[in-house]
Amino acid sequence: MASGTLVKRLMSPAGLALLFVALVIVNLVLSAVPARLDLTEGRVYTLSDGTRQVLAKLDAPVVVRFYYTQSGDTSVPVALNTFAKRVQDLLAEYVAASGGKLVLERLNPEPDSDAEDAATRDGIDAQVTPNQEKFYLGLSIERRDAATANAASAKGVTPAGDGARSNAVAIPVLSPERERLLEYDITRAIAQVMQAQRPVIGVMSAIPVFGRPMELMLGRLPTGPWIAIQELQRNFDVRPVPMESTRIPDDVKVLLVIHPRDLTEAGEYAIDQFVMRGGRLIAFVDPYAYFDQQRNLENPLAGNTASESTLPRLLGAWGYSMPTGKIAADLTLASNQNGRIMPTLLNVQGDAMNKEDLVIGQVGALTIPFAGWFAPVEGKSVPGLTATVLARTSPNSMLIDPIIATLTGEAAARGFQPSGRNHALALRLTGRFPTAFPDGPPKPDAAAPMPARDGAPGEQASPPQPPADPAAHLPKATADAQVVLVADIDMLADGVVVQVQESFGQQVRVPINGNLDFLQSLVEAFAGDTALGALRSRAAFSRPLTVPLEIAERAQQEYLGAIKELEDDLIQTQERLAKLQRARAPGSAFTPSPEQKAEIEAFQRKSAETKAQLKELRRTLRLETDRLELVTKVVNIGLMPAMVAFAGIGLFAVRRRRLGRQLPR
Repeated sequence: MASGTLVKRLMSPAGLALLFVALVIVNLVLSAVPARLDLTEGRVYTLSDGTRQVLAKLDAPVVVRFYYTQSGDTSVPVALNTFAKRVQDLLAEYVAASGGKLVLERLNPEPDSDAEDAATRDGIDAQVTPNQEKFYLGLSIERRDAATANAASAKGVTPAGDGARSNAVAIPVLSPERERLLEYDITRAIAQVMQAQRPVIGVMSAIPVFGRPMELMLGRLPTGPWIAIQELQRNFDVRPVPMESTRIPDDVKVLLVIHPRDLTEAGEYAIDQFVMRGGRLIAFVDPYAYFDQQRNLENPLAGNTASESTLPRLLGAWGYSMPTGKIAADLTLASNQNGRIMPTLLNVQGDAMNKEDLVIGQVGALTIPFAGWFAPVEGKSVPGLTATVLARTSPNSMLIDPIIATLTGEAAARGFQPSGRNHALALRLTGRFPTAFPDGPPKPDAAAPMPARDGAPGEQASPPQPPADPAAHLPKATADAQVVLVADIDMLADGVVVQVQESFGQQVRVPINGNLDFLQSLVEAFAGDTALGALRSRAAFSRPLTVPLEIAERAQQEYLGAIKELEDDLIQTQERLAKLQRARAPGSAFTPSPEQKAEIEAFQRKSAETKAQLKELRRTLRLETDRLELVTKVVNIGLMPAMVAFAGIGLFAVRRRRLGRQLPR
């Protein structure tokens, strides 16, 4: 009886009002409690351990200015407004975890406002809505000395308007497409502003990536640095390291090796000891360097041929090898140029990229021409090393000879025998590396000639350096190291990474793939705080439909298989007809026999049937994808809310019936 009376009072207007007031009070009290509970799948609101380590190292105030235009303009996409709110929620977690060392400022850069001027000074890029109106969404992160912050506070000015900055880094545009790496981008920027000086990046290469002067005797025009090197020079102290070096300088934080053609054992030893000291290595090697054509000294009349490079001793010690004289061809990742299939010009995207990796997870599609791949050495296991594949081929791939590498269409697919396995195009090795020189540094060979560089026989190379000191040899690693291996160097060439366009009388270099981002992100990850390696790729709020993607990939493989079958039949028929023509008497006309006519007609019928099957396959693929997307939308938008509503109504009816039974009649 008492419980029924209590329920009746709570259901009255006064009781409901009292419950609402109590709920508000409880919410206000709990909001002041610093405890947080992340119930989302993937822990999208929980900071990684690496971020907390970086925040714990802050020795000066850091000001984070969040720029977002909120003028009430409905032309800004709703999804972007939602994304901006998630960014603010994540920044609030940074402030809570910093212990008061990180200050968040929110600015609304409306047109012709002081906040817009501050956004321009901070390097935040203006974006344009569908109504051609400007808006801003970006971050500026600034390290401020205590004296500067106190002076600015005494003047009554905000850090955004002070103008006195010791170090600042901007994220010009925050994009929902890069949401999985949002925490990494913010933490990396915080780590950068805390650095006293720019990290040193050493570049060892047998090709002129830093450019070369004019050489009249050799008929060479001057060239500038590769665009990939120019991009690195914006943020790092990039220095060349001679190929003949016997020791990598101690101030080099990251060693970038690009096409180590003709690298001596002494050079490999220098790289080996650099890794043994805990150095970070990024090596681009290539079994077929298309953009490094070399003279064939054995056959001068054959012209120039593509060179190759590898690190044989190092790769072997680390448990891997790269087949030389072979090129990776992949019909699934093949590029399509004007309707021509190019299986050796790989368009690496989707499942071919490791989406869980911080570096390559949001880079975008990679264009890799004439690549090789890395294969584990059979029966060799290297304890202490962890391998992570960053990019890989599809099972529909194989190694082919360079002589057919530039062929397209049916010629490239002729005789194609897929390996049925994924192979690593790029991989990361972490841990304590074994030395490739257990017996100490290689002995100097004074009689060995210096290798010719850049394809010029007899060209004078750098003067020989003193041999490595055996007493300084490290037989065991002294620290953990990281190594990234990439089986291609052509992907860094200017003609592959950018396209030059004319804009208002200016030549603008427009990236055409994710190759530059891949290199830049690799170097940034290796040159930054070691705690960045502990960051994880955040789970995304929006999740793509994976089943339609799987259907599309399966249909594409069937489509390519049908094309290959048709092309094989066409080639065989053409070869038979050519054989018949060669067998006729000289000067006589070719008249097919009834059997030959029947064979030609049968092939024509099969060709028409195959084309009809391909057309039906494409139509079926579209129908299946559209139907699946429609069903998913209906379930998410209509069915699930309806089920929740019916469940609520049913629960209400059950409770109402129980309440009616308990009340006195």
